[in-house]
Amino acid sequence: MSIRNNEERSGARATAEAPPPEMVSHNPSEASPLEFATPTEFVDLPSGGNFYPDDHPLRGRNSVEIRFMTAKDEDILTSKSLIKKGLAIDRLLENIIIDKAVKVDNLFIGDKNALVVAARVTGYGADYTTKVSCPACMEIQEYSFNLEDHELRGGGSNTAAETVELNSDGTWSVLCPKSEVRVSVRLLTGKDERLLLQGEQMRRKQKLSEAAATTNLRYMITSVNGNTDRKTIVQFINAMPAQDARFLRKTYDELMPNIDLTQHFDCQNCGFDMDMEVPFTTDFFWPK
Repeated sequence: MSIRNNEERSGARATAEAPPPEMVSHNPSEASPLEFATPTEFVDLPSGGNFYPDDHPLRGRNSVEIRFMTAKDEDILTSKSLIKKGLAIDRLLENIIIDKAVKVDNLFIGDKNALVVAARVTGYGADYTTKVSCPACMEIQEYSFNLEDHELRGGGSNTAAETVELNSDGTWSVLCPKSEVRVSVRLLTGKDERLLLQGEQMRRKQKLSEAAATTNLRYMITSVNGNTDRKTIVQFINAMPAQDARFLRKTYDELMPNIDLTQHFDCQNCGFDMDMEVPFTTDFFWPK
């Protein structure tokens, strides 16, 4: 997919038929016949603009305007440097979001996911074909999903009222069932997602064991029984009963506004069928 400059094919070299420079009009009032505006669209946010701080540019806004992907945006997606650093998709979103006050780092992960899916649809269409491994027979096969077939979910609508409460600062108070400790959790942002990924990459380079579960909890939890001391929070996480940790992760998934890409899968080999989350592979932004 790499795009290269080709001097001969682009006509960059002067030819005998080309008019001399002084004959070319540079009158700004004479619009080029190739000039046109890139179309835009409004993307609905799973958060609906809720849970953001009062000074956040998305507070109270239920959508974000993006422009359609262009060939120039593909330069970002094919940049080896940006791909290696894990920044290609973030830079793409920065490029196509119309309101430059909206920063990718400050988006809730679910809102960011919705923008990523919308960007992909504008660039390559809603049809997404990728390899899927059947959970029953383990056969790896190509399967097509429709990225426009999705719903927005989250925001605590499916959680039990007696265990979860929304705090005034946009965090959530959750009662852990085993320890009966009440913790406050916050919705993670694009910046948190990037730092978590970088942390895991660093641990792998240093040949350390992965600690994604506890690390995620350290980012999410803001207080334990009202205590905001980070040392106390880490101590609680390390000693937290596995039942509480699992409950907290499940509850957080229900709380986080997100785009739901659950779709039906039918195995072409054994006939097994199930609803599954659409897998995000390299085919997503780098289709064949």
